[in-house]
Amino acid sequence: MDAQDRKMATDLAYEIIKEVSRAIRPYIGTPEAGEKVKIGADGTPTSLIDVVSEEIVVHTLKEAPVYSYIISEEIGELRLGKGTKRAITLTQELRRDDLSEEEKPRFIFLVDPIDGTSNAIKEIPAFAISIAVASVPDGRVATLNDVELAFISNLANGNFFEAEKGKGCWLNNKEVHPSDVVSFSNLTLGGFTKSGTSQASKLVDNARRMRVMGSVVLELSYVASGRYDAFLDLRGSRIIDIAAAKLILEEAGGIITDKYGEKLKNTLSIYEKTIVVAANTKILHKQMIDILNDNETDVIGKIGIVGRIDQDRSILFSAEIIDYLLTNGREVQIEERLAKKIIELKENPKLDEIIKKTKETYPEMSDYLENIDFNIDYEKLSRNTFDFDCDMAIILGGDGTLLRAEAKMKPEIPVFGINMGTVGFLTDTEIQDTFTALDEILRGEYYKEKRSRLVVSHENNYYSAINEVVIMTNKPAKMLHFQIKVDGEIIDEVRADGLIVSTPSGSTAYAMSAGGPIMDPKVGGFIIIPICPYKLGARPFVVSDNSEITVKLLKKGKSAVFVMDGQRNEEADYEEEIKFKKSDKDVYFIRTSTKYFYKKVKDKLAEGGVNDSNRCVNE
Repeated sequence: MDAQDRKMATDLAYEIIKEVSRAIRPYIGTPEAGEKVKIGADGTPTSLIDVVSEEIVVHTLKEAPVYSYIISEEIGELRLGKGTKRAITLTQELRRDDLSEEEKPRFIFLVDPIDGTSNAIKEIPAFAISIAVASVPDGRVATLNDVELAFISNLANGNFFEAEKGKGCWLNNKEVHPSDVVSFSNLTLGGFTKSGTSQASKLVDNARRMRVMGSVVLELSYVASGRYDAFLDLRGSRIIDIAAAKLILEEAGGIITDKYGEKLKNTLSIYEKTIVVAANTKILHKQMIDILNDNETDVIGKIGIVGRIDQDRSILFSAEIIDYLLTNGREVQIEERLAKKIIELKENPKLDEIIKKTKETYPEMSDYLENIDFNIDYEKLSRNTFDFDCDMAIILGGDGTLLRAEAKMKPEIPVFGINMGTVGFLTDTEIQDTFTALDEILRGEYYKEKRSRLVVSHENNYYSAINEVVIMTNKPAKMLHFQIKVDGEIIDEVRADGLIVSTPSGSTAYAMSAGGPIMDPKVGGFIIIPICPYKLGARPFVVSDNSEITVKLLKKGKSAVFVMDGQRNEEADYEEEIKFKKSDKDVYFIRTSTKYFYKKVKDKLAEGGVNDSNRCVNE
């Protein structure tokens, strides 16, 4: 957007704000203002005062000497200008290549004519008009990154915020900046929480003051100007509500992201919403993100190491990681079997040949194997995995290695997986990215991803599983007959080769290969999948993880084997029941990116197909 366009867009915004302020003044505080006259484009009821203000916006842009796109709460998405008005779908319109230079719109206006309508109707002095102006991208959808100008006016008292991308933020023509508060004991927090969100309760309970004014745009602007220290909307804010406030806050020097700390890059659309977490400084913002994600990160001081012992490359890479951790002042504990293998390799007269061959076979490891320091007392550092006492366990291997190791450790120890298997859905990083990730973790730049696990009970014995439990006959090509109950209610009786009860983590494992859905780990549910059922109507079930699942064997003379995570086998006989419930002990994974799950699904399933997934538990 050049200087001429910036001036034109600014003049249009000023005119809209002036005319809306004048038009709604007679309605403020009157019963007539709150009369519901229609349903807006966003699906919410529209009051008369909203219609009055939006008609001003549409008229101003319709009569403007240039074409513009507009996204607004009540009317949706339009193309306006030069006396014309046409309904559009913006994401489709922006991909058109048949418009001449004269026909192409100059701007995208995102307008909320009155944010805080209820306040205006009741004459509570916290309602504002919000206008963001984005440049029109060429041949692609527009995002929040395209917003270049922002204007927010408190229509109750005339306070006026504006910002220009890369130039700063002003309140009533004076430059403003956020506060420097970093302590929760001094925190003034604004926003909207969500019922049942315990993490938000922590923030509210620890904040010195909590404000709920009913105007997202004003409250975000208050963070920009130091009146608030932080703001969050866990319900999800509409993009039209936050587009201007986001630029104002960022230009003032504040931080605004989604719940996971990721920058907001949403598409400009009437339908887009996002959870918002905003703060004055990076320090306070990180504390909020950590609490909202159950990630009150601790300093990682003591680290356990478990690795595959059937590969020279895994053993060598383990030795390099141990050297790195000790050099960085961390305490290290090594699984006994791995420590023994490192010692054997260290004493092998052909060590140099082994390293050379490994570098040739795995060139991605070449740089890491140049100068391994084997001058370490590995035996002194060795421990039984059951006795690990550490802040984190590093697992080198595939998902099978990780599952075996996690089953032997104390449940409260979070795990960090380095993929040295085939695919590695549960592992966090690949070999070439290992030390970058470890650097971040040691700096505290990580989060703990919580995943549920199953408790399996049978004949007064209890077992656990992270991925799944598979029930099948121990004789190939023989069917079993199952009765399946959820919370005591029979949901199905099915004859099949077997049955899978899976957690969300296991949804990308055997469950997926058997035709089950891929489930986001944040979803609170379990999946029940018949394996090769006899009847066509048998389909997978997704049930709440607050439920108890009971599976009973119905065919006389038939016994079954149930297998936990491909690791442990137990037998069940005719009419015996196997029960499944959510464990009260979750499993925690150390992650260095909040975009872990869907990126894994996209990347890993594209590599080698579903049969290479984490059902390959021997890797």
